[in-house]
Amino acid sequence: MTETATATHDDTDSTSYVLRTPIVEDANAVHDLIQSSPPLDVNSVYVYLLLSHHFDQTCVVAQRDNAIVGFVSAYVPPKTPDVLFIWQVAVHDSARGAGLGGRMLRHLLEQPAARNVRYIETTVGPDNAPSRGMFASLARKAGVELNETALFEAHHFGAHSHEDERLLRLGPFKAASGST
Repeated sequence: MTETATATHDDTDSTSYVLRTPIVEDANAVHDLIQSSPPLDVNSVYVYLLLSHHFDQTCVVAQRDNAIVGFVSAYVPPKTPDVLFIWQVAVHDSARGAGLGGRMLRHLLEQPAARNVRYIETTVGPDNAPSRGMFASLARKAGVELNETALFEAHHFGAHSHEDERLLRLGPFKAASGST
């Protein structure tokens, strides 16, 4: 299940965060961060181990004072190699309001693993204003379009109560440029 949430405005204090690829030793801290970041769906520690091992080049952690205060999980879907799908964006309460979510997303777009990325896709619930604002800000700053379509409706989740997950698609970004 895909979901994004929890981020706000643009970075105003860029010196206090270190952005880096996750390592397996980060999995428990990432799990704890996600758990403390509703409305994000909490996955098992095993999922965060796999993300840190198999998808480390398309994920990022943000550290401040040796503590993980931000995490973005993302991957390039096999059927759409020009898309970076953002699964979750989490920012600790203590780091919200400084634009860390947007900074982590821009950081991912600058990585070698994103050299062929022309679009960002993510799913966002209809009431998730922080995520919607973060992705709208990213699109505006990059000068790209943001389109929204239906993807997963509440009934797709069966007995597991969940709101609709709307697909946001940003782009096209300049492929191979490594920047926005």
